[in-house]
Amino acid sequence: MVRDGTRTELIGRQDECKVLDNLLAQARAGRSGVLVVRGEAGIGKTELLNHLLDRATGCRVVRAVGVQSEMELSYAGLHQLCAPLLSHLEGLPEPQRNALRTAFGMQVGDAPDRFLVGLATLSLLAAAAAVGDEPLLCLVDDAQWLDRVSAQTLQFVARRLLAEPVLLVLAVRESGSREVLADLPELAVRGLGERDSRELLGSVVTGPLDQRVRDRIVAETRGNPLALVELPRGLALLEMAGGFGVPETRPLSSQIEAGFLRRIRSLPAQTQQLLLIAATEPVGDVSLLRSAAERLGIDVDRAATEAEASGLLTLGTWVRFRHPLVRSAAHRAVGFEERRRVHAALAESIDATLYPERRVWHLASATAGPDENVAAELEGSAGRAQARGGIAAAAAFLDRATELTPDPVRRGARALAAARAKYQAGAFDTARELVDAAELSHLDEAGAGRATLLRGQIMSAAKSASAGLPLLLEAAKRLQPFDSALADQTYRDAIYAALTAGRLATGGVRDVAEAVLSTPGHTSTASRETRLLTGLARVVTDGYAVGAPILLDAVAAFRTGELSREDGLGWLPFACRMAHSTWDFAAWSELSARLVDLARGSGALAVLPSALLLRLSNRVFAGDLRAAASLTVEASAIGEATGSSFLAHYGALVVEPFRGRESTTRQAIETLTQDRLLRGEGKVTTATQWAAAVLYNGLGRYEEAYAAAERGCENPQELGLSLQSRVELVEAAVRLGRTERAAEAVRTIEEMAQVSGTPWALGISAATRALVSEGEAADALHREAIERLDTAGVRMDSARARLRHGEWLRLERRRAQARTRLSEAHEMLDAAGAEAFAERARRELTATGVKVPGRAAAETALLTAKEAEIARLAQGGFTNPEIGARLFLSPHTVEWHLRKVFAKLGISSRKEIGSVRLETMATTP
Repeated sequence: MVRDGTRTELIGRQDECKVLDNLLAQARAGRSGVLVVRGEAGIGKTELLNHLLDRATGCRVVRAVGVQSEMELSYAGLHQLCAPLLSHLEGLPEPQRNALRTAFGMQVGDAPDRFLVGLATLSLLAAAAAVGDEPLLCLVDDAQWLDRVSAQTLQFVARRLLAEPVLLVLAVRESGSREVLADLPELAVRGLGERDSRELLGSVVTGPLDQRVRDRIVAETRGNPLALVELPRGLALLEMAGGFGVPETRPLSSQIEAGFLRRIRSLPAQTQQLLLIAATEPVGDVSLLRSAAERLGIDVDRAATEAEASGLLTLGTWVRFRHPLVRSAAHRAVGFEERRRVHAALAESIDATLYPERRVWHLASATAGPDENVAAELEGSAGRAQARGGIAAAAAFLDRATELTPDPVRRGARALAAARAKYQAGAFDTARELVDAAELSHLDEAGAGRATLLRGQIMSAAKSASAGLPLLLEAAKRLQPFDSALADQTYRDAIYAALTAGRLATGGVRDVAEAVLSTPGHTSTASRETRLLTGLARVVTDGYAVGAPILLDAVAAFRTGELSREDGLGWLPFACRMAHSTWDFAAWSELSARLVDLARGSGALAVLPSALLLRLSNRVFAGDLRAAASLTVEASAIGEATGSSFLAHYGALVVEPFRGRESTTRQAIETLTQDRLLRGEGKVTTATQWAAAVLYNGLGRYEEAYAAAERGCENPQELGLSLQSRVELVEAAVRLGRTERAAEAVRTIEEMAQVSGTPWALGISAATRALVSEGEAADALHREAIERLDTAGVRMDSARARLRHGEWLRLERRRAQARTRLSEAHEMLDAAGAEAFAERARRELTATGVKVPGRAAAETALLTAKEAEIARLAQGGFTNPEIGARLFLSPHTVEWHLRKVFAKLGISSRKEIGSVRLETMATTP
């Protein structure tokens, strides 16, 4: 609290202040701190931030305040916080620098990925904190009113702060959504105890106060400090002395706001107007306040003096309200027409070249009826906002533009654009309402097709992949005559949704395939995109023999042809999956590498996670589990930053079975199968069962492997891991003596291999046929399999083929040949890190009389998985900023991790890390 301009200790807040003081001391010591101060209106959150401010001597301080009227202006809150730090922008990596400059409207460019903006903000704060010995204190009040993307960015930053001298404290009103800044360290601020409440009340009520009134105030305010200070102001003298009056039943915040409202209405009219201008203009710009007030004929100096004397507002460098409830009370104190006049004055006063969006927002608020000129300006501002990545702001501008558009045809187009922006911002219910409004207007056929497409996308996102399928199909058919490229993209999304839903889909992939084939243009001269769709559709409707050659041809076209950024990000994931499904390992390897490079290089963090998962799966089959694990760490870093655990678990699902680690594989399987968001995806069932089959084949538990493999290949139309499950099925079935089932599966694999004709397909065909063959035929097939798989570069399958050949040779009593083959297998599997399969090879070698020591214990440096990845990247010559960009860490945090790595490895610099054998190091989660 403040007495006579001097801040004193906060009454009853010793524990809360101690928490804040400890965090500030931690920041001074070089360690980051994050805290969300959460409580009801008036509970003292702002005072606690001021407590920190008072003790911030020697710190650099940046502040921001969320304002309800700015919630639609994307990055407004973040810009407010970061504006004093923008001199450090030039030191950021170029993609991050461009992302932040574009988000803040400082340059024109492609809409930046919001996670790249988050990484850039993290780097900016770290760079500012690294200057001199001044920790950086970031204070955000009323964070529940930050625009959505600013709140998301600060949540991202908060999760990644670690070893920087940065303290980030955000105050959130309890009545706000619990989703705001969830899962961050919290300080819940409760009401004062009775003793402290009485002390605070006594400090502000100096006259006589009846004991019954005192008791009533203490009871009704429930320890809310602002209520204790403000509510007595509304009591009449008779009430103060005798306690007469009607007890208040409204919520406490409403009572406080009503008290502020009474005080505002007691002020002169021009002073009320000045308060309204300040409440309507959220930035707190004093010169703008003065300009708008003068346009309304207000005596600014006199009104400002009276406003400050009331204690409701202070005018310094910036306009500051006594409390956010004063702002809302100032709006309630006047009618609509007065608020409209203030918006008009502000629109006339704002420099349109510097702040076009703020100006047009006020202009729209000042417009009472349809106005095409204002609607067009709003539409233009939406385009600028969208180019900065401000989807929510664009949606708000387009929504208001729709309301102000007099022409029905133009209104329909704008409503549809607003609906798309709302969908992209995650506001699905509002998006549906806007689509309804668009369809009531005069949409042409192309517009109607886009409206149907949007309905399907909303349904898919809000419910499940299969729920939106019928609408996506209808949209693609309607769009085909007008926009064949968009129609192809729609079919692509529909067929992928059907493949994802898999066995759980209603209607399913066949409906999509038939719809694809019902459109014209499915010839050998069609675009590679169309051929990709045609090939998959033919696989579904006419069988693998008909569709696979078309897929192979389309995949080859993606390898040789140029790709724009948009096409690459949109089509390469699909092309990678089809390369895998046609056993074209070379294409899968090349295209997945291109996809990861493209996603990283362009900052497309919405695509990068799936790109990493496609690439790590490829690296597993290449026999490079360490590269796959490295990609898993990178994917997990994105998951940590975005609050998703799916990426880490999916990476483990692919890598851990080959390592033979049952507990981590089972954990990944259980997590994915129980995930509420994945329950409608049949491919999850296929992937988890394939993983279990690989795990149990490696461990030699063939009954469990067989059961999992049977479930994994139940839906062959899913392709991908469904086909791989059939390979695992053959091995388990042969081991269990179920030769008829094994032979049936082998015939299916052979038919696909003959169609594909790739070294990988033919190698797998020979390998599985060898398992159901005898004598010299089996021997020849084993050798053929190894040769073909070596040619394909599929080292994991090649090593396993050597293992199976060695096992067969031992049973045939050809011990010398068995030793050679098993030694090759053991060496390859051990080097790959496929521990369970390597142990199988070791046991077989022991049975031939060769003494092979068990796997050497890993060197006991016990690096964490993240530390190991940072060390590996440093070993590869990556700089700290480059490592930070890859793992969503600040360069300072990378350096902190490296110091820990050096200490564990007993080295002192990057120069020495090159000689360390990181592949032999044990890691912990």
